[in-house]
Amino acid sequence: MGLVHAKVILQNPRNAKIKPLEVEALVDSGSLHLCIPPHLQVQLKLNEIDQKEVTSADGTKKLVPYVGPVEIRFKNRVGFVGALVMGDQPLVGAIPMEDMDLVVIPSKRVLDVNPESPNVSSSIAKGYP
Repeated sequence: MGLVHAKVILQNPRNAKIKPLEVEALVDSGSLHLCIPPHLQVQLKLNEIDQKEVTSADGTKKLVPYVGPVEIRFKNRVGFVGALVMGDQPLVGAIPMEDMDLVVIPSKRVLDVNPESPNVSSSIAKGYP
């Protein structure tokens, strides 16, 4: 399929004085989290909330900072998630994609809003009366 990239806007929702950042992110539905490089944590002044143990593709494990909340925007969608601080480029994983009801269109190699709910994000909350 090839790599998918998308422009997303990241913001610190706890500090309106900090300008939002538009970044080019790798989109990986096989990863779970939003990941940001250390320089974005510094620019957005995101506080470390915890540390998470991350297992890399080669099987190695390491502790990385977990920061947040992070406001993420794409087209007409918005979500609030935590982020792992690691790597050299932003990465959008399955959790923020599901939260914002986004899908990867493999034939076009793009991230887009779910075509079945183009105007407002849709979610499933089973068991709710």
